[in-house]
Amino acid sequence: MPALKPTDFTATVTWLGVVTGDDRTELLAEPHEALDLTFEGIAGSVHGGATRESCSRVRNQYARGTTIRNERQLSLISAEELAEIAAKMGLETIDPARLGASMVLSGLPDFSFVPPSSRLQAPSGATLTVDMQNRPCQFPAKSIDKIAPGKGKGFKPAAEGRRGVTASVAREGRVALGDVLRLHIPDQRGWQPE
Repeated sequence: MPALKPTDFTATVTWLGVVTGDDRTELLAEPHEALDLTFEGIAGSVHGGATRESCSRVRNQYARGTTIRNERQLSLISAEELAEIAAKMGLETIDPARLGASMVLSGLPDFSFVPPSSRLQAPSGATLTVDMQNRPCQFPAKSIDKIAPGKGKGFKPAAEGRRGVTASVAREGRVALGDVLRLHIPDQRGWQPE
């Protein structure tokens, strides 16, 4: 386990949601006031579970459908980056439910580039481990197109570098709207291969 150091950076939870259906053409999360996080992720979520089948994002490591540890239990998005995506798409706003988001956080700069293995810790002690940047995909684009016809095609380019991160549960607990999460980052320099 990496040595982690707490920072003075925090993020406020402004939205919570759970994707429960298997219809990925809609990819619509249900808003919640609070979420009880377990080592399986969020109860009832299509992204829950300790393991998952590998997908195209890890095709260089595993054959599609291989059972791997689920480090994508939650999708975390920055409120500020979400506003930037909407502006680039020519939309006033984007409902985070349309992106299949689990959590929208406000106040953490350059959020999509938070170092992998960082932790976000809630007042309850619930702790999330950041896996890595969540790359834009076609499912939110299709969902956005349902309410803003013709706009969905602009999602992937607008969301590049702004899609947030995926995370898994490192410590169980409750996270609620208005909670302030503290960022803990790995205590090491950046990788320098040469």
